[in-house]
Amino acid sequence: KTLKRTDKISRCLNLGSYNYLGFAAADEYCTPRVIDSLCRFSASTCSTRVEGGTTTLHKELEECVANFVGKPAAVVFGMGYVTNSAILPVIIGRGGLIISDSLNHNSIVNGARGSGATIRVFQHNTPSHLEKVLREQIADGQPRTHRPWKKIIVVVEGIYSMEGELCKLPEIIAICKKYKAYVYLDEAHSIGAVGKTGRGVCELLGVDTADVDIMMGTFTKSFGSCGGYIAGSKELIQYLKYTCPAHLYATSISPPAAQQIISSIKVILGEDGSSRGAQKLARIRENSNFFRSELQKMGFEVLGDNDSPIMPIMLYNPAKIPAFSRECLKQNVAVVTVAFPATPLLLARARICISASHTKEDLLKALEVISQVGDMVGIKYFPAEPKKQQQDQQQQQPGKDTIKLD
Repeated sequence: KTLKRTDKISRCLNLGSYNYLGFAAADEYCTPRVIDSLCRFSASTCSTRVEGGTTTLHKELEECVANFVGKPAAVVFGMGYVTNSAILPVIIGRGGLIISDSLNHNSIVNGARGSGATIRVFQHNTPSHLEKVLREQIADGQPRTHRPWKKIIVVVEGIYSMEGELCKLPEIIAICKKYKAYVYLDEAHSIGAVGKTGRGVCELLGVDTADVDIMMGTFTKSFGSCGGYIAGSKELIQYLKYTCPAHLYATSISPPAAQQIISSIKVILGEDGSSRGAQKLARIRENSNFFRSELQKMGFEVLGDNDSPIMPIMLYNPAKIPAFSRECLKQNVAVVTVAFPATPLLLARARICISASHTKEDLLKALEVISQVGDMVGIKYFPAEPKKQQQDQQQQQPGKDTIKLD
């Protein structure tokens, strides 16, 4: 069937984009500084980092990121996807072993394939299976020659983007230390979104960043900008700056985008002179836990962990994908549905992303619409909790599921 433009515009409540802290909208601190950087540096450097594409903003950004994530140094790139896909082939090659979580992002998968290293996969977020794979691979050695591996890297994500699950990082680090494997942590969806001060899963789970060898993250989620970063030892970052094609040949991140990241980090840390950063972090945590709890009470199957701003609602049947999204859209609620090949064929889902900028009224409206559509489409796979029981629980535990509005 041929698609036709309707030229109709609908104003919708956005539950689809990962604007976790609300920095993608105009901000009283960030926006004036971004405009000023546009006047001072222009919209683009029109050059690579090693030629004329490194400004004072790029230097400041890398120092800011390194301090924020708790690493000695960092290097930034203009695209988050490329940060994974271009870095892995630089840090490991033939004779090396990459052990990857089975649900890692496509950028990690493609980066691992491009490295030439041997790739093995362990069951999603299962440390015991990771240890089994490590033990077997170390015992067998390289294919054909059975020589010891030159290098072993275990690649995991802080929050898995299609599951909303937190990585079991402490257990994974303990196993990697035991078998002398490097840890590569992708914090695309966790940096800025979780942790008391927004420093990601390491802060949330009480992990020392010194135990994570390579920390990767993006600026497209919590910081309202674009690009990605790698943080690690000074030796690693220096090596990447001399060898990584994404640093040597790609145009550097635009100055206004760099300024947006710097400014948003300062707001998160309270360096703007206000408590807005702390309020945003508290709000996204409260919003996420409230919304997840309410969906579960309604009878939906919701994946993920508490504090995670990602909550997949399981649809299962591929035929329910367009029905769910279109019925929500009719009531001005925009949701993202995900199907094969991003997920297995019969594990289709709607991925809800919660933001600190959502108000209580926004969330209540979304819950009402999703509940109605859920009944219509038939995706409430569990018995709903009686409303009277919900009210009694809220009276017994005042404030537990309450969202504070400033």
